[in-house]
Amino acid sequence: MTLQMNRLNVKSALLAGLMISLVCTLPSWAQDSEPHFPNPGNVSLSPAQQEQIGIKAANQVYQQMPVLPDSSPETQYVRKIGSRLVAVIPPEHTWPYEFHVLAEKDINAFALPGGQVFINLGTITAADNEAELAGVMAHEMSHVYMQHSAKQMQHASLTQGLAGLAGAIFGSMGGVLGTLGETGVQVGANLFTLKYSRGDEAQADSVGAIILYRASYNPMALANFFKKLESQGGTPPQFLSDHPNPGNREEAIQNEIRNWPPENYRQSSSEFASIHRKALKVKAYTSQEIAQGAKSNQWASINKSNGAVFVPPPGMAVSGATGASSTPAASNTPSAPDASSAPQPASSGSTANAVSWSNIAPSSNFVLTDLGVAKMVRPQNWQVFAPQQQGQSVTIAPSAGVAGNGIGYGVVINAVTLTDNSGNIDQVTSQIANSLESGGSGLRTVGGISTISVGSIRGRSISMESTSPFSDANGQAQRESDQLVTVPGPNGSVVYFVFVSPRSDLDRLRPTFDRMLQSVQF
Repeated sequence: MTLQMNRLNVKSALLAGLMISLVCTLPSWAQDSEPHFPNPGNVSLSPAQQEQIGIKAANQVYQQMPVLPDSSPETQYVRKIGSRLVAVIPPEHTWPYEFHVLAEKDINAFALPGGQVFINLGTITAADNEAELAGVMAHEMSHVYMQHSAKQMQHASLTQGLAGLAGAIFGSMGGVLGTLGETGVQVGANLFTLKYSRGDEAQADSVGAIILYRASYNPMALANFFKKLESQGGTPPQFLSDHPNPGNREEAIQNEIRNWPPENYRQSSSEFASIHRKALKVKAYTSQEIAQGAKSNQWASINKSNGAVFVPPPGMAVSGATGASSTPAASNTPSAPDASSAPQPASSGSTANAVSWSNIAPSSNFVLTDLGVAKMVRPQNWQVFAPQQQGQSVTIAPSAGVAGNGIGYGVVINAVTLTDNSGNIDQVTSQIANSLESGGSGLRTVGGISTISVGSIRGRSISMESTSPFSDANGQAQRESDQLVTVPGPNGSVVYFVFVSPRSDLDRLRPTFDRMLQSVQF
């Protein structure tokens, strides 16, 4: 069954959230020895999903804001500092950090989920020394380290769509990715900002101080930079609005580092002085100018002509071109999904080698997954593959069950929104099945509509089949079972599931599929 989806090298996704206390003082993890990094906790989005979200957002930054090319002295210098800071983070908790410089006059900086960090030129020119600049960078890196954006999405019950980035599982009804707009990244017309709580800021200050100390920068430089901005008259920089003061930063960091061993801190370098002078001469824009340029779509062409082109990390795609798409969700009528994007089987020429049962066998441990509009359990070793754009499906599958642009093992989840003349559940189910069949996918119905229990609700089921993207043990194409299940959802919607398996493995997977289906909660 083909499916346009993120081809993520998905790591294990744990679902327990770390509650963030809204405190006004820094938590202290250090006593009479060198400070140790805290455990960042667990979130429902896997690291690979967070990285993919950040990459898609970073690509949009390059489309809607002026970015300096990687070869610019300012970017090279910032990346040099960034490498020094990244080197001190424990490998088990680090991220693939990338550093970029925006040609913006305003003092600001932000970090996207997964490690894409943006520093304004105005921040470089506002810093008095290298330690202050490193302090801003360490603070932003700490938001990524503590997974604050992902936790905010989780705490918001994942009820909003990820506007403009990876899409929503259930279209206008929201989905597993939540909104980076209200709780994290805002996208569009120069609105790449982050909203953090005071608790988030306290943690970012604390972890940032540890990063600075271990990189031989004075942690007080972070507090000094904030204090300097707060003491300025007139309208405060956007940086302060995006990063609310959790209390007395200076006193909190002093308390944090009081018992740390003495350190021979780095002094401000001649390189900083040189870059500082160069940055003052670089053409930079106000936030208003950038917003206006975003409306006229001028930044993408200007960036390209200047050599500022976003290059994702190796193995991470921006557009998600490697994978087919399932039917768009939350359409106005159940027959609206575009057949050309419906799930399709891989062609006979693209059949992948057989996959061993040990690589796709579901774990006996199940974890509850919050999809926003619904919850269901999944095997702990099966991953959640996020949609690429609004309306596309979410997939729960073992990593080895995805081949090329096809899914051979797992479940695809989507939804449609009903109108007054959509018909009853049987009619809607037939329309969804017809839409899947008409997409040129090879999917075909092999049975009639039957009643099935979905959690505590009565739904409908239709047996379908297609060609599996995986060959059988003899290298031959094999038939695939695709069970379509529909159930009335909230707000006049119909949520549907397609359970996918080669016919040869269906009996072994049926108990897992049944358990997932019976766990569905709205």
